[in-house]
Amino acid sequence: MNLTTIFKKVRKAATTLGMADPEKISRVLLAVADEAEKNIDLIIARNRLDLDRMDRQDPKYDRLLLNEQRIRAIAGDIRNVAGLPSPLGRRLSESVRPNGLKISRISVPFGVIGIIYEARPNVTFDVFSLCIKSGNACILKGGSDAIESNTAISQLIKGVLEREGFDPYILTLLPSGRKETQALLTARDYVDLIIPRGSKNLIDFVRSSATIPVIETGAGICHTYFDESGDREKGRLIVNNAKTRRVSVCNALDCLVIHESRLADLPYITGLCAGSDVEILADPKAFKALKGSYPDHLLRKADSESFGTEFLSYRMAVKTVASIEEALGHIERYSSKHSEAIIAEDPSVRDLFLRQVDAAAVYANTSTAFTDGAEFGLGAEIGISTQKLHARGPMALAELTTYKWIIEGEGQIRK
Repeated sequence: MNLTTIFKKVRKAATTLGMADPEKISRVLLAVADEAEKNIDLIIARNRLDLDRMDRQDPKYDRLLLNEQRIRAIAGDIRNVAGLPSPLGRRLSESVRPNGLKISRISVPFGVIGIIYEARPNVTFDVFSLCIKSGNACILKGGSDAIESNTAISQLIKGVLEREGFDPYILTLLPSGRKETQALLTARDYVDLIIPRGSKNLIDFVRSSATIPVIETGAGICHTYFDESGDREKGRLIVNNAKTRRVSVCNALDCLVIHESRLADLPYITGLCAGSDVEILADPKAFKALKGSYPDHLLRKADSESFGTEFLSYRMAVKTVASIEEALGHIERYSSKHSEAIIAEDPSVRDLFLRQVDAAAVYANTSTAFTDGAEFGLGAEIGISTQKLHARGPMALAELTTYKWIIEGEGQIRK
C-alpha cells in the first residue's frame, strides 16, 4: 500500500473517531493497559532486539529500554488518561452580540497528528492514549533504533482497536525509512500537525523540512542558578536530583550556574553528584574551587562546547558569575527555553529570575525534574513544547485540541 493511500485511510479514521462515545474511548484505553501488562514478556523480548543493536554507552540506550517496571508504569499512565474528562466539546467562551447572534468557541480535535521520534518506544503508548482521548488519529514515525519495540506495541494496540470495533488506522506506524519521514512532513492534505520528539538535530530537521505546522518539543538545555543567597542544603539536594534522577530525559540539569561569592560551597553542593560519577566541566574559577575536593577523574576544564549542550548523560557544566544579571545573561544565551531554576532565599532576586527568564517552565528552590505532564497534574503528556504559539510546556489533552466558532442566529443578515 502506498503512503498516500495510508494517509487517506488515517484521515477517514480521524473523521469517525470524532463522533465516538467518550466512554467507548475510555474502554479502549483500559483494554490497551491490560493488554500491555499481559504481554510484558513479549514487549521486553522485542525491545531486547533493539537494545542489542545499540551501544550501552549511548545516551539513547536508557530511553530505549523497556522493563517490567516501566511497562507497568506506562499501563498506569494509560489508565490515568482513561479516567480523565474528555477535552472535547468544552465551551471555551460564549457571548451574545447586540444583534442577537450567539457566538461560542468550542474545543475540537486537530484531526490527524504526526509524531516523529527517536529511541522512545514508550512514546508509542503515550501518543496513542492522548491522541485517541482527544479525538485525534495519529501517524507515528519512529526511528530504526526502536523498530522492533514500536512494531510490537502498535500491533498490540491495533488488536485492541479492532476488537473494540474501532478503525485500526486510528494508530498507524510508518516504516522507518527516510522517504516515509519526508512524505509525512509534506502530507498537507491529510496531516494537521507534526510533533517531533528527540534531539535538537531531529527537531531542527523537522522544522526546516515540514510544510505542515510543527510544535517543537524535547530538546532541553536546563540550567540551575545558585545565588549568593542560596541555601546550600537545598542546593545540594536539588542539584543532585536535577542531574542524576534520570540523565537521559529533557528536564535533566546540564549547567549549574553559581555566584562567585558561593564558590567555597561548590564542593558541598556538588558532593552528592560525585557519588553518581557525574563528570563536571568547570570554568576556571569553579575548577579551582573543586580541585582537590571533587574526584580528579571526574573533573575537567570547560571548553567552548561545554555550555549550551544537552548532555543526556552523567556530565554537567559549571559556570561562575558575579551577579544575578550575569546569570540571566548566560541563561538567555544558552537556554533552549525548556526548564530553568534558581536557588535563592532573597525574594527580590528570586522574583527577578522568575520574571526575566524566558522558558516554558521556571522554578524557584526546586528541581527541574518536575517538568512533566503527570507531575503538573495533567495526567500525561505528549511532549514539552519549547515554543510560544498554541502550547508551551507539558502538552496534555487540552493542548491536543484546537477550537472552532459556533454562531447561532434567528435569521439575522448583515447589512
